[in-house]
Amino acid sequence: MKESILDVLLYLFEHYIAEDADTLHDRDPLQQGLIEAGFTPSEIAKAFDWLDALAQQRPTAADPRVDGPVRVFHGPELDKLDLECRGFLLFLERHGVLDAQQRELVIDRAMALDQDTLDLDDLKWVVLMVLFNQPGAEAAYAWMETQMFGEEPEPVH
Repeated sequence: MKESILDVLLYLFEHYIAEDADTLHDRDPLQQGLIEAGFTPSEIAKAFDWLDALAQQRPTAADPRVDGPVRVFHGPELDKLDLECRGFLLFLERHGVLDAQQRELVIDRAMALDQDTLDLDDLKWVVLMVLFNQPGAEAAYAWMETQMFGEEPEPVH
């Protein structure tokens, strides 16, 4: 079975992280559980590297490079994120679900995945994982979670 980093991340998120984020600190049992679930050590290591990079990129102060009014996608970003994905990111930013720094972090983490393209569902998972990891983004995370798992979408406030 060909797994991707996203497959491992989704499994981790659904089975471990969403319930207790502190489980990431003890990686040996996590790695063993992932191996038992059928993931390869190589893909597991890549997923942990992805999570480490996400944790290292928590915002500390406003970055003037990402506060501009327009985000222009270029080259590989256009190849990996189709029009629907780019439009969804714009929607989230315009409605206050993501700020400019979080948008850039979502794009960075999406580009770090080992897939040539991402569909909208994959991007939504990346957004959810990024928001889960951001201090102060609890309301945005809850809204995004409702959009993904709720029966009826809620309006953005």
